[in-house]
Amino acid sequence: MSSTQLRVFLLFSAGYFVSYVFRGVNLGFAPLITHDLGLSAADLGLLTSLYFLGFAGAQLPAGVLLDHYGSRRVTAGTLLFAAAGIWVFGAGHSIGMMMLGRLLIGVGVSVCLGAAFKALAQHFEAARLPLMNGLVMAVGGLGGVAVGSPLTWVLTFASWRAVCGALGVLTIAVALALWTLAPDKQDGHRQASLGTQFKGTWHILKAPAFWKIASFSVVTQGVFYAMQSLWVGAWMRDVMGLAPREAAAQVSILGFAMMAGCVGFGAAARSLEKRGVSLYTFCGIGMTLFVVTQVLIMFGAPLPAALLWAGYGIFGGTGILSYAVLARHFPPHLIGRGNTTLTLIIFLLIFGFQIGVGAVLSLWPASSGHYPAAAHLSAWGILVALQIASAIWYVLPSRVLAQPAQLQAEHHS
Repeated sequence: MSSTQLRVFLLFSAGYFVSYVFRGVNLGFAPLITHDLGLSAADLGLLTSLYFLGFAGAQLPAGVLLDHYGSRRVTAGTLLFAAAGIWVFGAGHSIGMMMLGRLLIGVGVSVCLGAAFKALAQHFEAARLPLMNGLVMAVGGLGGVAVGSPLTWVLTFASWRAVCGALGVLTIAVALALWTLAPDKQDGHRQASLGTQFKGTWHILKAPAFWKIASFSVVTQGVFYAMQSLWVGAWMRDVMGLAPREAAAQVSILGFAMMAGCVGFGAAARSLEKRGVSLYTFCGIGMTLFVVTQVLIMFGAPLPAALLWAGYGIFGGTGILSYAVLARHFPPHLIGRGNTTLTLIIFLLIFGFQIGVGAVLSLWPASSGHYPAAAHLSAWGILVALQIASAIWYVLPSRVLAQPAQLQAEHHS
């Protein structure tokens, strides 16, 4: 790996780490915010999910901006919105102000993942992208670890509002590092007007191959991140009967496992491709194992809790391989828009799933902030059914992936 490639990897991984911390920080804040503001499960789900709504809403313009101005400038600039958002969230004393803060955070980190994948695609050969994308996801996954036991420990001596202030400072530091140190690389394709580039996004949305690639991954990723960033903690406390510290430890195990899964599956994908197993097939196998793991957790399989939650984390992130599949199917000048369009759909589903789980839980009466096991099982059952339906679509025979991408010829977009 050259020094330029190393800088690309480290700097954009740092951006995604910040994004991931913001995504899951309410997991640790939840009991404190619920107590301070008297929120219901539905309120907490809505508040937390606004991050994903802001994130999703910014995806299409973010993709156009990435392809037009490049990853360095766009990421550094938008992170300033995230810093402002976490400060607004931390200073808010009403749910309305805190909702605004979460929305701003989502907008601010909306490009971090798409920018990282675009930068990697510009600086690394295609064969290395599954591994490099997985490594970025692993570094970002440290954010999932940080919102477990480390955040719980920090909250023993610092208020959640003080933590918000510190996160804003960290975000500004990462933005400055990206602006001053990240390399720029322009696509060989001539950049068209912004209006014309939006047409390129529309062409992606109309492409049957895009939906075939996205079908299973958007649902599994939507479920995984909706649960990891908020509701797995409630499951552990309410269904498994774990104390808050024990639940936080399991969340950290899940985060470490997701990191290992991202790197392991990225490395294995390249090896298996040489043996004739396509990246599309391998991605599908990993996502299927994620659904199986959820079923095992739901039915209380006689296995150690740490093993089950490690499996949840390892297989939960495998859908990320879909980004590498997209990078091979669509031309370089559309990579930014392809990535952000996929991310848009994932985050809209996270938003919907997070609110939906809260709404389902609220159908049962809470006791001291806890919901009965039947409430959680109902929510999980609905999510598993949706994933099975999307898996069927994913595996149905289709010719669209065997054909060259139609967008290869659309040089005007």
